[in-house]
Amino acid sequence: MTETLSVVLERQIPHPPEKIWRALTQPHLIAEWLMETDFAASVGHRFDFRAEWGSVNCEVLEVEPHRSLSYTWGDSRLKSVVTWTLTPVGTGTTLRMEQAGFKPDQPRYFQGAQAGWPRFFDNLDRVLNDLA
Repeated sequence: MTETLSVVLERQIPHPPEKIWRALTQPHLIAEWLMETDFAASVGHRFDFRAEWGSVNCEVLEVEPHRSLSYTWGDSRLKSVVTWTLTPVGTGTTLRMEQAGFKPDQPRYFQGAQAGWPRFFDNLDRVLNDLA
């Protein structure tokens, strides 16, 4: 079996899981921090993330409201899985994101994810701060 690489980010966010869940699953909010999408939180739903550079093909694998969300993320070469985990802590939530499945011969994808996800998290923070 070929060993794969993962990008993992984890942050303490001063918002309840329910609020973060909305930002992770409502298409109009996802568009504000990540990309345009036709996402639906339903296992088996196929959707795309779209940006000026192109699109990413995805399929929802797991939905556990306010706790975890998992979907494929890829194109003709990349087959990865993004998993979000929300854990209530004190007055907020630990939000963990893992994108797994980068092959060693895919440094452009891996480096792109390493650079991109921290920016997406920063955008998510701004959306959550503005969200009622």
